[in-house]
Amino acid sequence: MTDIERVGVVGCGQMGAGIAEVCARSGLEVMVAETTGEALELGRTRLTNSLRKAAERGKITVAERDATLDRLSFTTDLGEFADRDLVVEAVVESEPVKTEIFQVLDQVVTRPDAILASNTSSIPVVKLAVATSRPDYVLGIHFFNPAPVQRLVELIPALTTGDDALKRAEVLVRDVLGKHAIRAQDRSGFVVNALLIPYLLSAVRMFEQGIASREDIDDGMEMGCAHPMGPLKLADMIGLDTVASVADSMYAEYKEPLYAAPPLLQRMVDAGRLGRKSGSGFYAY
Repeated sequence: MTDIERVGVVGCGQMGAGIAEVCARSGLEVMVAETTGEALELGRTRLTNSLRKAAERGKITVAERDATLDRLSFTTDLGEFADRDLVVEAVVESEPVKTEIFQVLDQVVTRPDAILASNTSSIPVVKLAVATSRPDYVLGIHFFNPAPVQRLVELIPALTTGDDALKRAEVLVRDVLGKHAIRAQDRSGFVVNALLIPYLLSAVRMFEQGIASREDIDDGMEMGCAHPMGPLKLADMIGLDTVASVADSMYAEYKEPLYAAPPLLQRMVDAGRLGRKSGSGFYAY
């Protein structure tokens, strides 16, 4: 069992909405925060549509959909997170932005042993932890996209994270959310991205250098290695800006050339060709 019943999610983009849905479908009371009313309505629509599709596909019943929606609430004021037992930050992969959010959460969340977690995929968790007065209750809880479907969650304790927070987070992820939890050290990229990002960057370099076409690169990995999706299609799905941001964070930490974002990736981000979410990336959508 877990003592976590009230969850806050900061950010209602693709990842934030997915995390909120997972928690609400698992019976938790979830409040979602966004910076503006417009962003909040977009997030609400994203969540509602996802639950509607899940019911239409038979993944959940109509009654379960309605009960999940009843457990969701929305706000633009982080002050309303005062009674939360757990808050998961899921905003843009920017250390200054995340740090500011953790400083605010530290002030407004009243339960002294409430867990403050980040869904970061690359930023050192300890930098967020020390921005608060409760570093022993800060850790990384990294979901994968799409969160309602992907079973894996990375748990990343910082050097400052206490055993109580880590154990409670693990129980929540495993027993309440029904996910498979793995632990990773607080190193940029953790487990999955430390393996995945160099692979994606290698595919971009191969395409950039004209070694093979985008289709042949993706077909090679799908048909030759039984990957469900080729690396360039996967990069488009993740978001090329996210891939570049994670690569930059990992390169800053390790200084290894394999983590450096290729020029083509940087140019595509500069041009706004971010993949599926913008309508074009390595492929058109």
